[in-house]
Amino acid sequence: MVIKRIGFSGLAAMISFVILAWALSATVSPALGEEKKKRDLPPRAMFIAPEYTGVVVPEGEDVSMDLTVRNGGRQDEYVNLELTAIPKGWDAQIRSYRFAVKGVHVKSDSTRSLTFKAEPVEGTGPGDYLFSIKAQTEDGKLASSGEVTITVKPKEKEKTAKGVKITTSYPVLRGPTDAKFEFSLEVESELDQDATFSLSAEGPKNWDINLKPAYEEKLISSLSIKANRSETMAVVVKPHPMAQPGQYPISVKVKSEKAEAAADLMVLLTGTYRLEVGTATGMLSLTALQGKEANLSFYVKNSGSATHDMVRFLALKPENWKVAFRPENLQGLKPGDIKQVEVTVVPSEEALVGDYAVSLAVEGERVSRDMELRVTVKASTAWGWIGIGIIVLVIAGLVTLFVRMGRR
Repeated sequence: MVIKRIGFSGLAAMISFVILAWALSATVSPALGEEKKKRDLPPRAMFIAPEYTGVVVPEGEDVSMDLTVRNGGRQDEYVNLELTAIPKGWDAQIRSYRFAVKGVHVKSDSTRSLTFKAEPVEGTGPGDYLFSIKAQTEDGKLASSGEVTITVKPKEKEKTAKGVKITTSYPVLRGPTDAKFEFSLEVESELDQDATFSLSAEGPKNWDINLKPAYEEKLISSLSIKANRSETMAVVVKPHPMAQPGQYPISVKVKSEKAEAAADLMVLLTGTYRLEVGTATGMLSLTALQGKEANLSFYVKNSGSATHDMVRFLALKPENWKVAFRPENLQGLKPGDIKQVEVTVVPSEEALVGDYAVSLAVEGERVSRDMELRVTVKASTAWGWIGIGIIVLVIAGLVTLFVRMGRR
């Protein structure tokens, strides 16, 4: 009887031990962890970029544009700024909203926006003027430069004949290729009688150019003006989708039996900013083990007509996960260029088995694209075998114990 009671008590203890061993094998994480994750950013990276590299302005007009200083590295930087080339006949400065700036502090993975301002001296005539801007870290180990070309055009002269003239406050409009440009023109008749003027406009081939009354959507080909009065009309210009960045002249004419006039307009195209991202197969899913790397390749294509100076990659991931990109960024992505990028995803070692979402962002110049990856996490097979081994050992121990106790 004593042996039986001892055997039952021992059996209960052994069963408890088996359950505890199984629980420990399912929940205990590996003792060895990986090193602290490596940050996605490079140790140091800095560049400066003006908002525009070339502008066209009428004679006597000031130029003001944004100037971006970017710190893409891991440490904060003190950046010295200098205008290394200022053409004769111009005063130029780098400014904040209140004062001139010669240096700026930029935190890690941050951007500071300043203003480049250039003012012509009285008497500065038409021509091309090149300004050079230099940025350099305080220790002199990193440097970046940018250039701005200001093209000064002669003041628009009103082309008039006796009795009529055309004026406009904004003869030059600037924007991307896929924008619609609308010029406002005032047509003033100096005739002593009412007159009807025919209208015409000429521009680049395959461009859509229409004339319409101000604040109305209907299209017109003539304009009736009372004696010694004026009327306002609009010239709506839509560039050809494949038009390249550059300057494009538009000529507008008004004509009646007794008078005629013309005006020259200008559209300055800066190009379009577009990006396409995806995978060769169209699949956006991958399988990973806890704490192990899983890789996926995707492409980035510049489908616009303007160059992306810098394309960055960002990731929104679950806590304690790691996401890295190779290369870390793309520089100088020209129109039509396609680049391959590899993303590495490492789930947390404590991640539960199941499906997770990892969002990727591709940021270019004035445009960004997002992708969402589906990551299926599976448990490491090694720990499953370890758990089974523990159970087998426990059962073997129980069998041995019962055999010995039975012999007694």
